[in-house]
This record gives sequence, C-alpha cells and structure tokens, in this order.
Amino acid sequence: MKNKYYPHLASPITINGVTFKNRLFGAPMSNPELDPDCNMRKEDIAFHENRARGGLASVAIGLGIVDAIGRTHTKEIKLYDVMSLPSLKEVANAMHHHNCNAVMELAHGGKYGNARGHIGNGATLIGPNDEVNAEGLKVRAMTDEDIYRVADCFADSAKLVKEAGFDMVLIHGGHGWLLGQFSSPSMNRRTDKWGGSLENRMRFPLLVVEKVREAVGPDYPIEFRMSGAEYTEGGYTIEEGVEMAKMLDGKVDIIHVSAGVHEDREVFTYTHPSMFIEHGFNVHLAAEIKKHVKTPVATLGGLNDPDMMEEIIASGKADIIQVARQSLADPFFPEKAFSGNADDINRCCRCYTCFFNYLTNRTFCCAMNPVIGNELENKHAFPPTTPKKVIVVGGGPGGMQAAITAAERGHSVTLYEKTGHLGGQVYFERDIPFKKDLYNFIKVLERRLEKVGVDVRMNTAITAEEAAAQNPDVIISAVGAKPIIPNIPGIDNKKVVGLEDLSNAEALGQKIVILGAGVVGMETAIYLNSLGKDVTVVEMKDDWGGDAYFMHKDAMKIEVRKSNIQIKVNTKAKSITDEGLVCETPEGEVTIEADNIFLAAGMRADRTVAETFYNAAPRVFEVGDCIKPGRVVDAVTNGYYRALDI
Repeated sequence: MKNKYYPHLASPITINGVTFKNRLFGAPMSNPELDPDCNMRKEDIAFHENRARGGLASVAIGLGIVDAIGRTHTKEIKLYDVMSLPSLKEVANAMHHHNCNAVMELAHGGKYGNARGHIGNGATLIGPNDEVNAEGLKVRAMTDEDIYRVADCFADSAKLVKEAGFDMVLIHGGHGWLLGQFSSPSMNRRTDKWGGSLENRMRFPLLVVEKVREAVGPDYPIEFRMSGAEYTEGGYTIEEGVEMAKMLDGKVDIIHVSAGVHEDREVFTYTHPSMFIEHGFNVHLAAEIKKHVKTPVATLGGLNDPDMMEEIIASGKADIIQVARQSLADPFFPEKAFSGNADDINRCCRCYTCFFNYLTNRTFCCAMNPVIGNELENKHAFPPTTPKKVIVVGGGPGGMQAAITAAERGHSVTLYEKTGHLGGQVYFERDIPFKKDLYNFIKVLERRLEKVGVDVRMNTAITAEEAAAQNPDVIISAVGAKPIIPNIPGIDNKKVVGLEDLSNAEALGQKIVILGAGVVGMETAIYLNSLGKDVTVVEMKDDWGGDAYFMHKDAMKIEVRKSNIQIKVNTKAKSITDEGLVCETPEGEVTIEADNIFLAAGMRADRTVAETFYNAAPRVFEVGDCIKPGRVVDAVTNGYYRALDI
C-alpha cells in the first residue's frame, strides 16, 4: 500500500539486505561537544535520537574519526578507541527505538587534521603532498605504508561500528577530507601510482572501500559520500565526478552525492546552500551521476519541501533524499508530510543559526525550533501545571511561540496584537524571495495558534490598565522593538522609507540609499538590486555586515559581488535633502542622490511600553526584542521557555 500523499518519498528501499522505511535519510551531523574522553554524553545521544523520532528512515552521526592524527576538531568520536563502544551501542539502540536505522560516518581529516591545535601525539599531519596547511602546520606526504595503515584504520573502525549495532557505515570521500584530497586534481600533486590520472587519484579511496568491505562482510551496507563537483579553482567538475562514481559503482551500496570543499569558505555556501541559492541546488549532480550507475544514488542540498523531494524521487533524479538542517527545523517533518499535515512543517530558512552555534558556542541550535540543543530536558513531559489565565501582548515570533506553548500546557491564552498582522518585522519581508521560508514559519505559527485554541485579538493595542482589569494570572510582554531613527535634519522627508515599504518595493524610486549596512540593510540591498534598483549602502563603521553570522556574510559577499550595489563604509549621514543623503566621508562631504532613503540603522527595545505592564498581573514575563533586540532564534527560544515557566 502506497502513501496517498507522497507515494514515492514514503516508499521503502532495501539496501544490501537492510530495509529503510522511506527515502528520507538523515545526513551526517557531528557532535559539537563530547565528554572528556570524546564519547557521546546523554545530551548528545538525545540530539541524534530526536532526529530519529519524527520519521526519518535513518540518521547518520557525523565525523567518526578513524585515526588519531585525522582529527580536525577538539571533540570528535574516536572510532580508533574501543572505549567508544558503550556510547555507540547506546545511540544505536536509541535510533532503533523509533524504527530508524543507525549510520556512522567514517572520516579522516588528512592535511586538515589537528586544525584546532590538539596535536598532542606529536606526529606530523599526513596528506597527499609535502606542504604546510592553512593553519601553518606541516603536512607530510603519505608513504605506501601510511596509505595501507590508514585504509586499515577505516576497516577497523567500520568493524567497531558494526559491532555497536549500527546498520550502515558511510565513508566520507568528499568535502576535502583525506579521501577527497587524494581524488582532487587541485589537492593531489603526486606523480606516483596514488596521483596524476583519475584512476591513480581514486586508488586510495577504492582501497579504503575494499578494506571496509572485507571488515564488515558482503551483507552489510556501505555508503560512500563524494562531492559530485568541487566548485573550486582547479577542482574537478561533474564530468570527472561521473567517472569517479562509475569506479565506485557496484563496490558500495549507496553513492551519496554532495558537493564542494569545506575549507573554501565561499564554496561552503554551495555545499550547505545559503538562502540566496535555489532549493535543490546540488540535485543536478546526483541526477547526472544516476544516469551512469546502477548503485542507488542519494542527493541533498538545501531541500526542505516534501513536494520537491517527491518529484526528485518520482522523476528518477535520485533514489534517496538526505537532509540535515531540515531535520533540525522540524524533526517530525516526515511524519507530518506522510500524514497529510505538510502545512505544519517548519521549513529550514537556511539562516546558518545552527552552524554558527555549532562552531562558536559548541552547541546545537535552530532559529525555528527551541528544542534543538535541549533535547534531553525536552525528551519527557514537563511536570503538570495548574491552568492559568494568560495574556500575551505582541504577536511577533516570540509572542506567538509563547502563546502556543502556554496553550499546549493547558492555559487559557489571549494574544493581543496592535496591528492587522502577526509576525513582527518578518511580516514585511514576506515578498523577498530568499526570506520566503522564514515567512512560512510565521504562517505555520499562525495555524498552530488556531489549532491550540489561542484567542487572537488583532488591531488591539491593549494597555496595562485594560490587561489588569481582566485579572490575568500571567502577562507575557512581547511588545518588540522600534526602529532607531537617526537624529539628523530632514529625517521626516517623504523620501524616507522603512521595512514596511518593502511590501510595495516596485513602487520605490530607481535610486535608493540604504542607511545602515547590518544584516537588514544588506539583505534589503540585495533584494532591491534584484528588482533592478540602483542601490547604495551607507555605513558609518569600517566594514559592513557586522551583525551577520560569518557564513551568512560569506553568502552575502557572493551576492554583492554579482550585483551593482555600491557600499560606502566610514561614511556618516549628516542630513537628508530633496537631492538625497548628505554624508561625511574621509574625503569630505558628499551628497548621494536618492529617490528614496531606506532606514536600516538598527532597532531599540520598546522599554517604555514594556515597563507599563510590570504590576498588571501577579506574574509578568518579558520575551523577545522588548528585552534586547535580537534574532528570531532569541525571540522564539525565549518565548518557549518563559511559557514553560508558567
């Protein structure tokens, strides 16, 4: 019997004797933190189990390191240490509780090993060539003995993973990791049998596949992850990627087609597509490879729409869909899709909140899902609470999430929003193509408000006195923030526009000056440039995008480079005239002609309104931007946990 909503996506697939319940696989996600011995803690296991709970056919744990010198971070699972076995068994069992197959990625950093300075074993890094890597560490060209030893490390690690109860191993041969370093024409400069021709460059990866097969036996699935194309100068293209896949065909059980090289920061935004890139950006690589091989092919890359995923499988572009970030935004999206509730799916907006927190704060996080990073404490039901009367003031993302969570806990909730729309500032970005997924999140929250029975009062600016008169037990103040209005002459000129004017951006003038080069200003510039406007961005600091995650800034740099956007840093606005914006620059005073001047100078917490509610109820909580202007992730997470405090 086929699923009536997604018959192809929901259909099982059997890989070398192992049945996967549908075509949605969880792509490898590694652990930002582990215990002192590099074993998974309870909270790490809970993270991976949470991905398994919502219907994925498998979940892969990323970066199981096969050799001590191949570590690239300070905390990675040490598959070369048998003492990792207990935690591996525990996580495999956790996956199986949910009829989800457990997969472990086998990896070696090669020349990028020990990049975080934990070279404690005193050994020199190894790779295809003698060189010094980007971290300034010496790399030694691998000898034949090194190559065979590391191949045996992969095999021993695969054997350990199988013993732990995992259902499949994934050999990482892409993204510039050791095996990818050998297969890459730009990274492998050897002239012996391990370099030069594609046949020679693939000799080491194929040796690893052979050794792993010997270790796990003929009836155990092996997945091989490769970059279909490197997207780097001197790197291989899809034509050579096809030839590589043909060499793997029949030797592995899944050819997992990714793209790019991690160590190239701009290419990173293709490997993990940014919001500026179309969904399914890398699918064409898998589709081309599938034409030439018999082995099942997996694809991935910014996929978040089950309709698109269904089409990919139905049309034969790929056999399997792999997802990573989408499984954070909504771990239950497979179950929702297959049960006819696709309109309740949080679709990953590709904001890089997860990557930023992984790399800088050493934790998982998602802008749309406050449970991510806190799976262990959310794994079981919270203690019951006495139903209370709750008033939420403000219908931005934080207020909406607070209202939903409070209602789910059994409280009687009324939400007051002074405007005719919900979503706060996100609402005004609804027509920007690369912000559609974030606006979809607001629409999902709207539907959830209705589903859980929140009484939503639109166009109602409730005062503290009016709220107090209703005798609520709790007031949640989510009144948000106000735009910072520069105190300069002419600021009241009719040329001046703001975020709310983006809903009719076509009507804006041809020449637009944006005052402020933070994320809002730069994203607005990119959008207006796409409409054919002449855009100049003015920033008083010495650089732009100072409040952007560095991955998102890299993505914006690519868009700016392709555009006609003019950016003027170290430039201070002095006044607004009928001609445009008068600025003070290092070269002196200039006037930048403008038909419209867009204010993006930042936001300021609306403390005046927020403070009026202090004594309007026995308990008064504040959430979101009324505390301090921040990101959607801050508002949503704050709203969720404050509602749990009731």
